This record gives sequence, structure tokens and C-alpha cells, in this order.
Amino acid sequence: MKVRSVAVMQKPTDHSSTSAPASAQTGGAGSRLLAADEPPPFVEQHGEGRSNFIIAVDHAGARIPRRLGNLGMPASELKRHIAWDIGALAVARQVATALDAPLVAQNYSRLVIDCNRDPLVASSIPTKSEATEIPGNIGLSDDDIAARRAEIFDPYHNRLRALLDARRAAGRPTILVSQHTMTDTYHGVRREMHGAVLYNRDRRFAGLVLDSLRREPNLIIADNEPYFVSDETDYTIPRHGEAHGLPHVEIEIRQDLVSDAAGQTEWARRITAALQAAEQVLLGESK
Repeated sequence: MKVRSVAVMQKPTDHSSTSAPASAQTGGAGSRLLAADEPPPFVEQHGEGRSNFIIAVDHAGARIPRRLGNLGMPASELKRHIAWDIGALAVARQVATALDAPLVAQNYSRLVIDCNRDPLVASSIPTKSEATEIPGNIGLSDDDIAARRAEIFDPYHNRLRALLDARRAAGRPTILVSQHTMTDTYHGVRREMHGAVLYNRDRRFAGLVLDSLRREPNLIIADNEPYFVSDETDYTIPRHGEAHGLPHVEIEIRQDLVSDAAGQTEWARRITAALQAAEQVLLGESK
């Protein structure tokens, strides 16, 4: 994925057939999932950023590796929220620029492999998302699963880990931000919150971000709703944040609010301000 205007939403590769090619199910040991001319598994921005923040976007991309066709799904399904976090990357790019913060974002759809799930859990490669079946994920061999992890999941998390390890070795303070978006309607139920702040065991930084966002009138920011971070359902915050004692927060924005450039800019400004305010309090308390 290249750097581009936030007004342009990334679309999945459109294949003429909705069926997954035979090679998607019969890869065999040693075969490659991603062709040499396909985009890398992650994109990076401001790698040398001076900010205390590192921003991760686990569901930034909607791409499907060419070899997997459309996972047996209509192309229209791959433009929906089940395939990616609509607007998340566009918002995160602007926040990263405003903060001068390193950003690492996943390039491929969570329907291929979910980069915010432990690869050992069943939902890592879903066979159904909301009410949509994913035929190309049914009956995968051990080699098929291993290829998705080795070529998409591992490089993304290895890069995050390398950035965090380098900062730790240099004695630099780090705050991890995981940026997500959520659909405005799930299983037919309308979500009234505009955004949400999520965490697991450690609320110290997330609580500060929540307090800051809730100061804005008429804005409904949920506290660990409609999701919450857990070891079973999440990977980035538990493994890169909690495991190393880093302050962290996972932020959700309702997708209909960031589906265009104006909304993306508005929410990027809002999140930037909330992160800066929370950082100031956190660092003040730690002195």
C-alpha cells in the first residue's frame, strides 16, 4: 500500500471469478502465498519518528493475495467491514504525521489471517464473519495456514516487535496505540456510540484517553464496549503492550463517521488531541 490521499479508500483486488483457485487449497510445503510483484505484508510511516507513540493498524488493508482469488466470495463482500477496518488507516496516517509517530499497518485483509488474533485460536482464519461464509478458508491444510502466518502475520508483528525492542534498548519511553474502526450496525443492531476506548488489565493510559475524549459535548465514547481487549480475542495489545508493561490503548471509531476525507480529518484531530492530553498527564504522574 502506497501513501496516498486519505479521501481514497483502499479496495480489494477484484478478480473475475469469486471462486478460490485450486492452488489456494493445495499449496504444498515450500510454496509461496504472495507473488513477488504483490505488495508487502505491511506498510510503515515515520519509522524514525521522535514521538513517544507507536501506532499499529491491525486491520488496515483489504487486499487478498492473488493466489487466493476472492476466497470464494463476491467482490462486493470484500469491500465491507468484515474484510477490513474502513477508515482506520486514513485516520492513523494523519495522527502519526501530527505526532511524528512511527506507524505500522497491515496490508492484507483480516479474512486471510487476522493480525489481531493469536494464530492458535480458531478465529485467526475465520470460516464465517458475521453472517457471511468464507469458502476459501474452509478445509485449509497445515501448509496453507503456515503460509498465511509466515508471510502476512509474522512480518507485521516482527516489525512492531523490532521497533519496540529498539526503543526499549535505547531507553526511550513508548506508548502503544492500536487504531481500529467498527461497523455502525452489527447483526442488525445500530451502535449509538461514536467511538470506544478498549483495554484489558491495564487501564492507566486508556482511562486518560477516555476522559479526554469524553470532554467533548455530544460525543458518546464507550468504555470497553462493544468490545474489550482479552488474551483470547486480541494479540497486539496483550503481546506488545501488556507483556512489556507499556502504556497502551486500543481506539475504535464508528466507520460511518470516517468513511470520507472530512470525517477522517475530524477524527484524526480529535484523537491526536486526546493522545497528547493523556500523554501529558501520564508523564506528569510518572515524574
